[in-house]
Amino acid sequence: MSRPVAPDPSASAEPSVVTETPVVPPRTDWHIPAMLALALGGFGIGTTEFVTMGLLPDIAGSMKVSEPTAGHIVSAYALGVVVGAPVIAALCARVPRKRLLMALMFAFALGNAASVIAPNFATLTVARFASGLPHGAYFGVASLAAASLAPVGQRAKAVAAVMLGLSAANVVGVPAATWLGQNLGWRDAFIVVAVIGFATVAAIARFVPELHGVRMTDPRTELTALRRPQVLLTLLVGAVGFGGMFAVYTYITTTLTDVAGLPVGLVPVVLMLFGLGMVAGNIVGGVLADRGVDRAIFVSMIGMLVILAGYVAAAHNPYTAAIGAFLVGASGASLAPALQTRLMDVAHDAQTLAAALNHAALNIANAAGAWLGGLVIAAGLGYTAPAAVGAGLAVLGTALFAVTVLAARSTSRTLG
Repeated sequence: MSRPVAPDPSASAEPSVVTETPVVPPRTDWHIPAMLALALGGFGIGTTEFVTMGLLPDIAGSMKVSEPTAGHIVSAYALGVVVGAPVIAALCARVPRKRLLMALMFAFALGNAASVIAPNFATLTVARFASGLPHGAYFGVASLAAASLAPVGQRAKAVAAVMLGLSAANVVGVPAATWLGQNLGWRDAFIVVAVIGFATVAAIARFVPELHGVRMTDPRTELTALRRPQVLLTLLVGAVGFGGMFAVYTYITTTLTDVAGLPVGLVPVVLMLFGLGMVAGNIVGGVLADRGVDRAIFVSMIGMLVILAGYVAAAHNPYTAAIGAFLVGASGASLAPALQTRLMDVAHDAQTLAAALNHAALNIANAAGAWLGGLVIAAGLGYTAPAAVGAGLAVLGTALFAVTVLAARSTSRTLG
C-alpha cells in the first residue's frame, strides 16, 4: 500500500484536487522492487546524459566539427529537459502516474535510438533534444512515486534512491558506454541506452504498483507552482549553483589527457571515480536532507565551491585530478536530493510540476556550464578555466540560497 502525500494546511486556496483513491495508511517498510525499477530509469538517463561528455572528442571527429561546437549537443539535451519538464508535467497532470512513467521512458528510448541513426550533426542535435524531453518529467514523477512508497520520515532518502540510479550510471553505465564508444564507435553507446530505456518500461510495468499515494491534479493546479516565490527562487539556486559541476565534466576527457597527462585508456577509470563520488554524495545528501533541508543545501553548495576552486590546481596532476573528479561528483550529487525535497515542500498542491522543474533547472545549469566552459576554453584560458567558472557559479548559488531562506523567514513572520 502507498503512503499518501498529506495536503499542506498553510497552502493558499487552490482549485480542487482529484485523488485516485481514498486515503491509505502510511508505509512502514521499503518497496524495494519498485524502487529498483524507478532507479533503472535514472540509470539510463544518467548514462545518456554523461556519456556524451566522455565521447565528445569522438563525436566531434566523426561529425567533423570542433570540440566546443560538439558541446552544443550537450546543451541541446539540456534544453530538451528544460522544455519537456514543465510542458509534460502540466499537460499530463491527469494521467495515472504509473502509465505516465512508462510512456516517458518509452519516449526516452526512442530518442536515443534516433541518436544512433543520426546521419549528420544537425540531426544528431535534434535527436539529443528529443532524448532530453522526458528527462525532467520522469525524475519529477519518479521522485513523488518513491516518496509515496517510502516509510514515514524518509522522503529524502526515497528521492535519493531514485537519483542513485543516475549516480550509479556514472560508476558503471558511463565508463562502460564510454569504453564501448571509444573502441566500437560512439553510436554503440546510445544503442545500450535505448535498450536500458525499453527495459525500464518493462520493469515499471512489472514491479511498480498503482501509485494511489501520488496525488493527481490538473494543469491549472500544477501551474500554480510558477506563482510561488519559494519555488522560483529554489529553481534559480539549482540553475546557477549546479553549473560548476557540468562546466568541469563536459570537458573532462581533454582536461585529463591534455592537462593532467593521463593516458586516454584510463579516462573511463576516472569517469568511474566521478560516478563513485556521485553515489557517495547522493547517499550523504539524502541523509542530510532528512535532518534539515536548508542546512543540507548550504553544506553542499559551500563544499562545491571549495572543491571546484581546488580543482583548478588539482587538474595538473593525474593523481590529484582523479581525486578531484571524485570530489566534484560528490559535491554536485549531494545537492540534488535536498533541492528536490525542498521543491516538493514549498510547491504544496503543485508538486509534480515543481519536482519536474528541478531537473529543468539542473539542466539549465548543464547547458550554461557547458556553454561557459566552452567559452573560456575558446578564449584561450585553457581546460582548467571551467573549474574557476564553476567556483564562481557556486558562490553566486550560495548567495542566492541565502536570499531564498531569508525571504522564506520574512514571509513566515508576516503570516505569523
